Amino acid sequence: MAEKYYHPLKILQDRCNGRMKCMRVCPTEALRVKGGKVRIIEELCIDCGACADACPSKAIVPLTDPFTRSSRYKYRVAVASPVLYSQFGLDIDPRIIVQGLKEIGFDYVVDVSRACEEISAAIDIFLEEYEGQGPLISSFCPSVVRLVQVRYPGLTELLMPVNAPREIAARQAKENLSEKLGVRMDDLEVLYLTPCPAKIVAIKQPAERTRSWIDGAISIADIYAPLFNAVSNLADEEVDACISSEFSFGAGWSMLGEMTGLLGSERGIAVSGLSDVIRILDDIESGRLRGVDFVETSACLGGCIGGSLTVDNMYVARSSVLSMMRKHGEKAAINKDEVVTRYREGYYFIERKLAPRPLPPLDKDISKAIQKKKEKATIYASLPQIDCGCCGAPTCKAFAEDIVRGKSKIEDCIHMRSIP
Repeated sequence: MAEKYYHPLKILQDRCNGRMKCMRVCPTEALRVKGGKVRIIEELCIDCGACADACPSKAIVPLTDPFTRSSRYKYRVAVASPVLYSQFGLDIDPRIIVQGLKEIGFDYVVDVSRACEEISAAIDIFLEEYEGQGPLISSFCPSVVRLVQVRYPGLTELLMPVNAPREIAARQAKENLSEKLGVRMDDLEVLYLTPCPAKIVAIKQPAERTRSWIDGAISIADIYAPLFNAVSNLADEEVDACISSEFSFGAGWSMLGEMTGLLGSERGIAVSGLSDVIRILDDIESGRLRGVDFVETSACLGGCIGGSLTVDNMYVARSSVLSMMRKHGEKAAINKDEVVTRYREGYYFIERKLAPRPLPPLDKDISKAIQKKKEKATIYASLPQIDCGCCGAPTCKAFAEDIVRGKSKIEDCIHMRSIP
């Protein structure tokens, strides 16, 4: 039985008018347009959100946890990326935003930047000791991980086997708060304030562990309005004293290049945007990328600040982060000896090996599958090979495969209809 994949994107069929813009931008050819409506091929979708961004009718929407949902937990904890702080302009003290989160219902707020420092130190150790094939590929953008699993299965061995900072931050929050408050970890609801739909999948159906330390995800776009109102009503003197003494702002990995910048290796590169990520992965697969030990990748242009569930313009957000770093930024005071100890204990590593995502064969019978592969090549050779998309498939190759799988007919190609 084929694995059932969770996807945080829903197609509102009443809004969809089949314009095919979503189909054309999908990096894994996971979309088809049939009968004027789009549908998703589950096993190919990598949850990047490119389709939702491209849809002019806003017919593709993210499925995040509602901010106002009732809770069975005793305490609610927000795990906040620096991306959140970047959405409120150049002059807002990030501590005010933390206080705003408490005003709207969170009991505790955990910043991810400290975990980014810890993970960077752990990656430094890993790169120094690694003796295998390279370059290694960052595994912290869930869409890139799934892109590799689907489109570059031979490169899954190069995905960095280190946990994402949001998971480490959530784990530490549960461990520390349960001890401090004298409650069970299950009494703490940890919610990630996410800038993109892919991280929702990493929480709901993680590829690298059996279960996430995070209990749910709230879109930054969804929480922005109530948080903005709370922040607007707060003054500096209203910031909780414990926030002022304990909170330290760091850019974390919110922007492209921050991860590479925190590493000691000088042989790393950073790339963002799916088209450029695909170009780099093509180069790695073909052996053309040389002199590089580590590749930092992000499906969103500019890094997480370019996520589809953010509010502010990516370039304005980047300027805000840089401004906050100048005014309030400082590196988290991590204990490097403790990081080394935890590293040796396996604290920072993913639970299970990342593997290629199995795609359904053309046929369960090997001999028939071989025959269908030949048939696919024959059909493709007969097509105009202009990738117009009028058949409802993104390319002629994809259309040929759809025919072989019984999902389309040759007559669906308008060019083939005109041939006598």
